[in-house]
Amino acid sequence: MRQRYQRGCLRRTTRKAGPDRWEYLWRENDVTGKRVRRTTVIGTVQQYPTRDLAQAAVNGLRMQINQDRLRQPGPDILVANLVDHYVQTELSEEIGWHSHATRIVYRQFLKRWIRPHWGTVSVCSVRTIAVEHWLRGLQRADGTPLANATKAKIRNLLSVLFNHAIRYEWLGQGGNPISLVRQSAKRMRIPEVLEPSEIQSLLLQLKSCFRLMVLLDVTTGLRRSELFALKWSDVDFSNMRLDVSRSIYLRHVGDCKTEASRKPVPLDERVAADLWLWKETSRFRQPDDWIFASPRTMGKHPFWPDALLQKIIRPAALRAGIDKKIGWHTFRHTFSTLLIANGENVKVVQELMRHASSRCTLEVYSQARILAKCHAQQRVVQMILPTEADAPEPLVRCESPIDIR
Repeated sequence: MRQRYQRGCLRRTTRKAGPDRWEYLWRENDVTGKRVRRTTVIGTVQQYPTRDLAQAAVNGLRMQINQDRLRQPGPDILVANLVDHYVQTELSEEIGWHSHATRIVYRQFLKRWIRPHWGTVSVCSVRTIAVEHWLRGLQRADGTPLANATKAKIRNLLSVLFNHAIRYEWLGQGGNPISLVRQSAKRMRIPEVLEPSEIQSLLLQLKSCFRLMVLLDVTTGLRRSELFALKWSDVDFSNMRLDVSRSIYLRHVGDCKTEASRKPVPLDERVAADLWLWKETSRFRQPDDWIFASPRTMGKHPFWPDALLQKIIRPAALRAGIDKKIGWHTFRHTFSTLLIANGENVKVVQELMRHASSRCTLEVYSQARILAKCHAQQRVVQMILPTEADAPEPLVRCESPIDIR
């Protein structure tokens, strides 16, 4: 028996206290089979000033109500409705599938790139080649081409979106048109890596906790979100280690990126000594205080990473004569590269970087230093062209010049 599609009803209600709010009404069968009316609050008029905005917020809920109906032959599902349903069921604050940072990035990609172009297109009408051509033409606001890595992320999010439709049986198995979309993720430039001498010069230009930030980051490989989420309770001075248990993004505290990220990080005794000295001089030294608490917020929040990078770290790098473009991730790349250059076991490097796979450690984060490459080449040359004392008699003696014309 075909089920009736529930479009529901959107109404604006007035309250005695607070702004008016939007309510959505629909009917469904309860566990006994009786037809009952349901009501849910969409938001206030401050959140959705117009009816059109409130209707757009209802789309994801409407698709969820009509899950069984949408599996039957009928009107096509638009990509915009699929986006709304995905945001409501997968990217809401109550769902723990993704970190806070991932939810923000996904929502930005859906709002800025995917929905404006594909929103009015039926899910069944999206074609592989059309998506490829669209990705090639994506540009930034200044007209320059979008980075390949960003295009690859948009392509992957599109694939996730269509897999979401397959999961809810709105598309047939194997009906994901994005699975065959080709999009390179090749970097436009190689990530910068600092030499030990450059790190030393940079540290000399930094004072107080800023020097400690860089030193701690470049000797542990912590992610930016993990570095600034550290509290004094996370430092185990007796066992010389850091317990990484949280991350922070846009002042939102959440879980770490992966399960491997929660593994403890060893501390060198000299770095631990610097940490102890900073604890003794800091105004915020209680166990629940941030290690790098911002004085401007009276310790309620840690420093703002981007502001520090622009106002403190990069100017210090210029004073140190470093012309490389430095970011917080530069220190993580440097840590991995120096470990590999020192001949450390790949598994050890992977564990220190807290990667789920050693492939990511080697292919993405580690680079061969130019000095190591020169030494490796010299060893090969010495095997082929030994020193004069060990050189054997030449195999061919040339009594006269050879005419090679």
